[in-house]
Amino acid sequence: MLLILISYLGGVLTILSPCILPVLPFVFARTGQPFRRSGLPLLVGMALTFAAVATLAAVGGNWVLQTNQYGRRLAMALLVFFGLTLLFPHLADKLTKPLVAAGDRLSNTAQADGGGIGSSLLLGVATGLLWAPCAGPVLGLLLTGAALNGASAQTTFLLLAYAAGAATSLAVALLIGGKVFAAMKRSLGAGEWIRRILGAAMIAGVAAIALGLDTGLLTRLSTVATSGLEQQLIDRYALNSPDVQANPAPAQTTPQQGAMMASNAMMASNAMMSSNKQMASNTMAPSNAMMSAHGSNAATAGALPEEGVMPALDGATQWLNSKPLTAQELKGKVVLIDFWTYSCINCLRSLPYVQAWAKKYRDQGLVVIGVHAPEFAFERDPANVSKAVRDLGISYPVAIDNNYAIWRAFGNKYWPAHYFIDATGRIRHHHFGEGEYVQSEQVIQQLLEEAGQKNVANDVVIETGAAGAQMAADDNQVKSPETYLGYSRVQNFVSTGGVQQNRNADYSLPAQLTLNQWGLAGNWKVQEEHAALMQKGGRITYRFQARDLHLVLGPGKDGKPVRFRVTIDGAAPGAAHGSDIAADGTGTVTGQRLYQLVRQSGKVAEHTFSIEFLDLGVEAYAFTFG
Repeated sequence: MLLILISYLGGVLTILSPCILPVLPFVFARTGQPFRRSGLPLLVGMALTFAAVATLAAVGGNWVLQTNQYGRRLAMALLVFFGLTLLFPHLADKLTKPLVAAGDRLSNTAQADGGGIGSSLLLGVATGLLWAPCAGPVLGLLLTGAALNGASAQTTFLLLAYAAGAATSLAVALLIGGKVFAAMKRSLGAGEWIRRILGAAMIAGVAAIALGLDTGLLTRLSTVATSGLEQQLIDRYALNSPDVQANPAPAQTTPQQGAMMASNAMMASNAMMSSNKQMASNTMAPSNAMMSAHGSNAATAGALPEEGVMPALDGATQWLNSKPLTAQELKGKVVLIDFWTYSCINCLRSLPYVQAWAKKYRDQGLVVIGVHAPEFAFERDPANVSKAVRDLGISYPVAIDNNYAIWRAFGNKYWPAHYFIDATGRIRHHHFGEGEYVQSEQVIQQLLEEAGQKNVANDVVIETGAAGAQMAADDNQVKSPETYLGYSRVQNFVSTGGVQQNRNADYSLPAQLTLNQWGLAGNWKVQEEHAALMQKGGRITYRFQARDLHLVLGPGKDGKPVRFRVTIDGAAPGAAHGSDIAADGTGTVTGQRLYQLVRQSGKVAEHTFSIEFLDLGVEAYAFTFG
């Protein structure tokens, strides 16, 4: 209900923007005629048509999003095209002339028949097709959700609420009469200049992005005066709404790009790029997505309810270790679906058990399928995923789910997540996060017995012998949380001046850090997902308490290895070094993955971790602990 209210109020505010001006002639053609028979049907037709067209545009945005690397180029082309239409009104006039002429004919016809309900409704449909509202934060949020999760009845309903808000404000204007229209027409000249300025700014922003000069330029643009009001609504209410925070759809081709293409293709406006960058941390990745241990499970072995039919496995962009598999051809097999991503520490720690089950029960009819759904952009690269699969020794089928099609089909929200499907194709059990491995294996055994398998083993895997980052966490000693270095989810950052988004900045550290505070030293560029080192000698320091410390790292765009040195409380780690560094603290970033940098033994206390990079170009994503 909160999102519906915000959507409605966002629509109401469109009356204050110049984007509403083109439809006013059609609306005020109803002035002086009975509102119920004339004005109301027109506004209803406009609202319904807009909601339908916007939903279709969102579907288109989702399709464009699925083109992966081509989507970014197409988005730039669309921005340039629509920027030109804003910059040169005559070009826009030529493009819209057929629709405007059709609208004029409809308006004349409607007036000729005395403003009947049918003709007014038809005029409203035409008006809805012509309407190009500025995509401020509220509309941008709605289109973002549709682009990420696919169009749905909920999306259409929220768009209807938005359109209803706009129709309400237009109805008030219509009831007041032609005086309002006359006053608003006086702003047409200013509106035209606003369009031209926006067009020039849009093209300049695309050029900056294409040249890599400033990726945050378009984020700082705002197209209408209502954006500030809409943003206040979102900041005050929506960010605290469980409905927003629990959005299950992550995307590493940013949700702003997906929704931007949907809104631009429909509206010739780039306001979506200003729509709540902060909210990206909630719409881009699931709330509490990384389940550390003992997540939630539906049941224990012995009582396995039916949780629905196994969804289709369509939509994977590539399969590893197997041809594409379908739910239909898996009938008769017990199936374990494991949602994971290769830099996720919780996924890595549960992986040895999944691998052990795949090997132990393969000959008895168990099929394990890993569904790799990326968290970070580099995890979308099939070559990176393929290398991780080889390095981890995974031999069962892996579906690369870069578009989150399988993720959405299961309604999943977490990494790792395990879904247990019986031989008839029904989900019988699920478990989120690490832990409860005994119960999970007993579920496998029970489902195999239900499928008619004889002599199913009744012992369970207790210890996998996992080492390095895959060793189970010592939860009793972990006092530090997963910490992201990109600005979209930054917390506890204490370097001087705070985070400077999307620009080179010199950072320095305070004299002392308290537990779980961290910061940068040197010249860094903090971007949405990561912090990139721009000069040699940069450092990252973190005050932590845990047995293990891991850091997700990658080389720069040139792919050159980056040397580094780790210290703990100012000294070489010695016996406390992790599996990816030597005892003297030296190591090298050679690929985009999770690096284990600290592994302590015995009682754990607070320590100050510091990593200095001897070469420039490193990209640092997230700390995890164990």
